[in-house]
Amino acid sequence: MPAARRMNTRNRLLSALPLRDQEQLWPDLHLVSWFIGQTLYEVGEPIEHVYFVEQGIASIVTIMANGSTSEVGMIGSEGLVGLAALLGARASAQHIVVQIPGTALRMNVALCKAAFDQRPAFRAIVHRFINSFLNLSAQTAACNRLHSVEQRCSRWLLMCADRTQSETMPVTHEFLASMLGARRTGVTAIARKFRRAGLIDYRHGRITIIDHHGLAALACECYAIDHARLREP
Repeated sequence: MPAARRMNTRNRLLSALPLRDQEQLWPDLHLVSWFIGQTLYEVGEPIEHVYFVEQGIASIVTIMANGSTSEVGMIGSEGLVGLAALLGARASAQHIVVQIPGTALRMNVALCKAAFDQRPAFRAIVHRFINSFLNLSAQTAACNRLHSVEQRCSRWLLMCADRTQSETMPVTHEFLASMLGARRTGVTAIARKFRRAGLIDYRHGRITIIDHHGLAALACECYAIDHARLREP
């Protein structure tokens, strides 16, 4: 009988599981591609699947009655999308959209909930991510209230780079403005300032970080906290 092998995954939650748990979950995981702007969940929509991110980033976005938006959290390969379902929710209370395209391992929510309830190692790993994500959301709420758009823009770009491990991101000024809850004209002015300073370059709907350390120097304290959190085992 061939020896068991660990699953080939970039997702940090799955890769941290004991081999036995990986073997149990792997047959129910299905690789899917994400495209930029793809809606994963609408508010009030039943949650039918959860997603373990392999590449790319999903954004949790709050939409106000007047249509204005602001990102309150992002999830990359450090976590999974659809946490509420594992905690008993049947419908999404959040609008979740693909911010950076990539791939994810999709799993039927009932199967994932059963694994969460029945497999202590899986539950412990998900609990650690829940704690990390709640801390990120709380930090983002404070950041959105207390820090300038320029600081938050720097933080956002760096957080994306950390999660994708790439300095180039397919992001337009309009999309960035919607994530920051800011005016597009203001974000464009900030991007021009950053480019003149040699921190970034942008063209054809893509932003490239040229000077990572220089951009980090402009970011608020929230970026350093998030960067350290991502490095935790």
